[in-house]
Amino acid sequence: MSQKTGSGVMKKVVKFGGSSLADAEQFRKAADIVRADKSRIFVVPSAPGRRFDGDTKVTDLLYKMDEIAEKGEKIDDILGKIRARYAEIAEGLGIKDSATGKPFSLDDEFEKIRVKMTTEPERDYAASRGEYLNSLIMARYLGFEFIDAREVIFFDENGVLDSEKTNNVLGDRLKNAKNAVLPGFYGCGADGRVKTFSRGGSDITGSIMARAAKADVYENWTDVSGFMVADPRVVEDPESIDTITYRELRELSYMGASVLHEEAIFPVRHEGIPINIRNTNRPDDDGTWIVESTCQKPKFVITGIAGKKDFCSVIINKALMNSEIGFCRKVLQAFEESGISIEHMPSGIDTMTVVVHESEFLDKEQHVVSAIHRLTDPDTIDIEADLALIAIVGRGMKSMRGTAGRIFAALAHARVNVRMIDQGSSELNIIVGVENKDFETAIRAIYDIFVTTQI
Repeated sequence: MSQKTGSGVMKKVVKFGGSSLADAEQFRKAADIVRADKSRIFVVPSAPGRRFDGDTKVTDLLYKMDEIAEKGEKIDDILGKIRARYAEIAEGLGIKDSATGKPFSLDDEFEKIRVKMTTEPERDYAASRGEYLNSLIMARYLGFEFIDAREVIFFDENGVLDSEKTNNVLGDRLKNAKNAVLPGFYGCGADGRVKTFSRGGSDITGSIMARAAKADVYENWTDVSGFMVADPRVVEDPESIDTITYRELRELSYMGASVLHEEAIFPVRHEGIPINIRNTNRPDDDGTWIVESTCQKPKFVITGIAGKKDFCSVIINKALMNSEIGFCRKVLQAFEESGISIEHMPSGIDTMTVVVHESEFLDKEQHVVSAIHRLTDPDTIDIEADLALIAIVGRGMKSMRGTAGRIFAALAHARVNVRMIDQGSSELNIIVGVENKDFETAIRAIYDIFVTTQI
């Protein structure tokens, strides 16, 4: 993909995941990537991830520290383990204090954490220190300015990102910064306290920074060379995706594809800033480009396959429901009253099916059934559990006849019973419901018919 702009000067925001910053060796790789391209001027680090199988992520240690502090117990032991992780990184990089020439130390920062968590423990504050401390090390190692996310990223009273205030304040701050490091994952709540995004939220911070900086590219560096057509835990060595649109990514992320946080596309989407998923351990790989739109034809009819298990379907049957004004609204009201969100809602003339997460529905099912009877007077209500949903997504499906037929033929050949079908009007995706036990078999069958047979 071209990397030239009208002015000829590129500006990139680069975000590194926890696996890319797990130890000094990985940290050095990340820094080398930044230094290799002068257009990589803004950096968003995550907290250190696992160094090896069985290791613990620093964020998990921080959450554990908060649990101990909330009980009023001493945090010295676990805080010492966290301190050792950062000391190992700083010492391995050979970082010196610019004023004294002595080895770089975070002792003052850890003392602040100890005092805060001993006197007034806060879960979000504790969790945010992983990115905060890692960013201090990264800023010192690269010689970049450090910007505390608490000063430039804001949430409203409902805990929702205040996009415009954040964009204005951060944008103004970045105008005066030649190079900068911004911690991922957190910002400032309406009460002035630290507020975190959901897990994986450093992806969102990178996207926010790209928008505020008016960047040309947002590079997201992780431990894989982009998106795969299917989950490698289900399909052995799946093909990679060269280019994917925001809309396709949104569908796949929602259904379980986890390389990028599903909310990370929103800040850059309306600015048309592409996201490039890259591999820290294989920096020469092109990775996957996530774009608003493209004339590039996909390698296969489908772009990707993703899915989740453990849904259930509530099937409401009533003769002539199609002529009853407000019927759908009343059904949804029954779920709303119990605080249950809807996943999908395929319907027929006399049948309406509502698909929900089984875990959310299980304890409230009879309340919902009673409410549906009270509000709509149905003929019957049936509930089916152990449902897995699989999304087959691709911009290439719109121009290809017989896509749905090939999907169902592949599933029939694999002896998989299809329990639900739902296709959006955009023809961008088809969702099929199968039994949980057939989930992996179904994904492999769909992959084989669209990818393996085309290679």
